[in-house]
Amino acid sequence: MNRKIILKSRPQGEPLDENFEIREEVVEKIEPGFVMLKTIYLSLDPYMRGRMNAGRSYSKPVELGDVMEGEAVSQVVESDSEKFSKGDIVIGRTGWQTMPVVYQDKIEKVELKGIPLSLALGTLGMPGRTAYIGMTNIAAPKEGETLVVSAASGAVGSVVGQIGKIFKCRVIGVAGNEEKKQYVKDYLGFDECLNYNTPNFVEDLKLACKNGVDIYWENVGGKTFDAVYPLFNDFARIPVCGMISMYNNEFDKEAEDRLPMLFRNTLTWRLRIQGFIVSEFPEQKQEAMNKLTSWFKNGKLKYKEDVVEGLENVVEAFRGLLKGKNFGKLIIKLADEPN
Repeated sequence: MNRKIILKSRPQGEPLDENFEIREEVVEKIEPGFVMLKTIYLSLDPYMRGRMNAGRSYSKPVELGDVMEGEAVSQVVESDSEKFSKGDIVIGRTGWQTMPVVYQDKIEKVELKGIPLSLALGTLGMPGRTAYIGMTNIAAPKEGETLVVSAASGAVGSVVGQIGKIFKCRVIGVAGNEEKKQYVKDYLGFDECLNYNTPNFVEDLKLACKNGVDIYWENVGGKTFDAVYPLFNDFARIPVCGMISMYNNEFDKEAEDRLPMLFRNTLTWRLRIQGFIVSEFPEQKQEAMNKLTSWFKNGKLKYKEDVVEGLENVVEAFRGLLKGKNFGKLIIKLADEPN
């Protein structure tokens, strides 16, 4: 029996329970080239909010009535494919479901010997590759530069900052509470981390960035960008990875239009502001995996996971993700890892 979450209606603002439905279906006999999977770990990521909308984006929206999109690590339980055998551990965008039947080209084997499987969805997976590709292609960090990372305790931000330290930058993290702040500074090894919810956040950021900001990793938008913006040095680079604070369209529509000022300063300060999608760099996937795995094994990349169990808790966990309630990479556990 496969249990799956389908998109029932498009959310207006925050996703609600009523926008989704859990359905059960008998798993039919598989066709040639297909495999039946048992989902072990499902990844929840901010980009999924955009898939719920009907508007134009860099990827097609999830159609109403279809399974919600999501990447998962699974075990093959039945195969009619020459590429995969029963017992293989695989990864792919198989969606919010427990026992999907998918075509062989939609998945690939997980090669993480002796490493927790969940890392294939985090530090050694898409979030880690996102950090690596954005840092190497856009940020281009140099020794002694100042890097500010928003959502610094999250799946991408935590790796970005640690890569910054590997490149000998001064790294300043920004997080949403005191516990995350201490984790980023004391455990991940950032030079400093600030809580954007404190009254003196803007002043504290100025003090932490006395030499200005050379790289700002944008994950959230909102008040963090507002605070960093006046501190940009000439030729600062801003990889735009996400805008979590705006995904539910909960921003002040009456706010001052600062676009002309931003465009002017982009010219006069010679800023590089570039959005990017990790899937557009397939030629760097293996390079990124080799580097990340090597750094991890050498103790240069640390991680934290926020694990929630059960398909019935996915929607609530996703709502929390958009509000920053998770602490570390958010993972849904749907089955035990095989021995």
